[in-house]
Amino acid sequence: MSAVELSRSGAVARLTMNRPEVHNAFDDALIADLTRAIDELDRDDGVRAVVLTGEGASFSAGADLNWMRGMAKASEEENRADSLRLARLMRRLQFLSKPTIARVNGAAFGGGVGLVACCDIAIAADGAKFALSEVKLGLVPAVISPYVIAAIGLRQARRLFVTGEIFGAAHALSIGLVHETVSAEALDGAVERVVGLLGKGGPVAQDEAKRLALAMGGMTEKDMEAVDERNASLIARLRVSSEGQDGLSAFLDKGLPAWLH
Repeated sequence: MSAVELSRSGAVARLTMNRPEVHNAFDDALIADLTRAIDELDRDDGVRAVVLTGEGASFSAGADLNWMRGMAKASEEENRADSLRLARLMRRLQFLSKPTIARVNGAAFGGGVGLVACCDIAIAADGAKFALSEVKLGLVPAVISPYVIAAIGLRQARRLFVTGEIFGAAHALSIGLVHETVSAEALDGAVERVVGLLGKGGPVAQDEAKRLALAMGGMTEKDMEAVDERNASLIARLRVSSEGQDGLSAFLDKGLPAWLH
């Protein structure tokens, strides 16, 4: 079974991360399936908008435990290649030629926050929780950092990157990570309302408008390839460092890293 379900209703495509048993956590399969689906939708002229969401209680809880075990045992070069695959997913979502809506139905941690930040519009259930908790593992939110900073600004990112704190939907709204919060029951209605607004615009103009906004914000797809290379090298180095190994091991073994003893 695919880790991602792709469905269509008229001109609207829906991408659903489908690993509810692990809160839609990232592993190689989910990253590959989501990237493949995004590439497919980018080429589909019949699609006018894309909704991204998660099956079950969570949007995406970040890295899968088994995937993290693999990271901890892998070489620096293997970790770099792994990070580049995640970086490409984020880049392809950011620059997808169709308007994108993150339907944030529940928790979004780590890479899940990256996916929210890469979407043009984000609407969250008011009970959703968010965190960029990588520092608690001796790591950093490297490959998602350009997109998160573009969404919430440098000042907010500096706090959240270094504290790793969990925050709620109201705070996500106040810092610009999401555009709107509604009750869980009203989430689909809110998404449908925005889809209706998107249907009134010209598809070529919307693609150009999106690229215009990104370019005026200093972000182009070509430039991001070089940024992704640097950030993938950074996270690979940290994963194999003594602190990163200690943090990952402590998390996986449900213990405490050295800096908390």
